[in-house]
Amino acid sequence: MSVQSGEPRSRRDRPAKPALTRAGIVATAIEIMQAEGLPKVTVRRLAQELDTGPASLYVYFGHTAELHAAILDELLGTIAPPPADGDWRDRLERVLTDYTLMLFQHPSLARSALVARPRGEHYLNLVESILALLDEGGVPAAQAAWGVDLLLELGTATAAEQGTREQSLDADDDWDGLQRALRDTPARTHPHIAALAGLLMSGAPGQRLSWGFRMLINGILATPVPSPGDAS
Repeated sequence: MSVQSGEPRSRRDRPAKPALTRAGIVATAIEIMQAEGLPKVTVRRLAQELDTGPASLYVYFGHTAELHAAILDELLGTIAPPPADGDWRDRLERVLTDYTLMLFQHPSLARSALVARPRGEHYLNLVESILALLDEGGVPAAQAAWGVDLLLELGTATAAEQGTREQSLDADDDWDGLQRALRDTPARTHPHIAALAGLLMSGAPGQRLSWGFRMLINGILATPVPSPGDAS
């Protein structure tokens, strides 16, 4: 009797599955994220896509947050290295802006990056580039070491906030409501808000981001870190 097509096939008749690799797992995770969103990228969902058991993936990633960090590290590899010529501040701002723009494309990943830090090769290359540019600008070593986190946090938080806002159906109404609240604040009770209402909401997002990076870069250059004996 012939075997019907609906009956399960013997394992011996199935083609061999390709061996699991960390790079292959991360590539598949990125495909799921792009098609279904980062919340769908779980170890269990990934195991289903790769036709394997979750236990096989835990060898590479202990939990979902570690997997998300690996996705971020892989996407950091798309950021171009800093230009070789030009003012070090301009080149550093270019790197940080490119980092932020990459996260703008993946707001859920930006939110994840606020708490789950990558630690792979591309992340290390990014940090090395930032430290090299700070060193070129004469920033003392301790200030550069502390400043890296602040610079990346500004880009990460900006992408997470702006990306989340753009996904909200009520974003325009919320923005208009905030503008009205500031504009209508009485000078009698809140004189500084009333005086600066227009400036508080001024500037394009790109201008504010650039100013934020410049402010941090200049502040890192000018602000010594406390010595071990200083009060916390």
